[in-house]
Amino acid sequence: MALESITSRKNAYIQHVRKLASDGAYRRAQGEYLCDGMKTLREALAFGAKVDSILWKDHAEEGNWGDASQYVAPAELFDYVSPMVSSPGPLFCVAIRGCQKPGRLRSALVLEGVQDPGNVGTVIRTANAFGVDAVILTGGCADLYHPKTVRATMGAIFRQLVLQMELPFLKDFLSDQSLPLYGAALAEDAVEIRKLDLHHTALAVGSEGRGLSGELLDMCEKKIIIPMQPDSESLNAAVAASILMWEQVR
Repeated sequence: MALESITSRKNAYIQHVRKLASDGAYRRAQGEYLCDGMKTLREALAFGAKVDSILWKDHAEEGNWGDASQYVAPAELFDYVSPMVSSPGPLFCVAIRGCQKPGRLRSALVLEGVQDPGNVGTVIRTANAFGVDAVILTGGCADLYHPKTVRATMGAIFRQLVLQMELPFLKDFLSDQSLPLYGAALAEDAVEIRKLDLHHTALAVGSEGRGLSGELLDMCEKKIIIPMQPDSESLNAAVAASILMWEQVR
């Protein structure tokens, strides 16, 4: 594949990459999202992601990069377009996968209203590490394809099943999967996770500030709680989800 050198900020491809980095609606319209780093590029290709184009910093690396269009830009221009500070590159554009049809799930982690991209990405990475079958995003979670979400997954976005659905569909979906839903909540009737068998369940975690919505809690068969020291602050959403997933697959 021929390598095109870019030197202008007004270049159409440079403008395209910048919009992918900053505009979720543009990402969805284009069917692409932006990734960063050589390790992530190799993982994308290894796990069958469709890499559409690559932007190299200063010089291109030798390798088998498939059918991706390749561009190179000087460091100053690359840093202008990159959403990451001092990235060594490359930046590359990946096609958004079509709607995934899951098979029979044995476990799932539901995130509701978690708006921090780093937390969402960390949960996806952890779910993949622990072998949780699916992560389900609902209730206004951070954009799955935000550059910070993608970076926090550390390549797990190419391997982990992630579903996005509105709350009205969640109950029927989990019922069809025969997965009871347990919700993490600071409630008097919440049961400590050490006293329950969490295998073959869907576990729901809300944002650190608001927790789970009343609508989602009403769907839950049980409310669960992670035992902590008295007067402790609530855990970060990604930390809480990681503990729950560990108990789920332990």
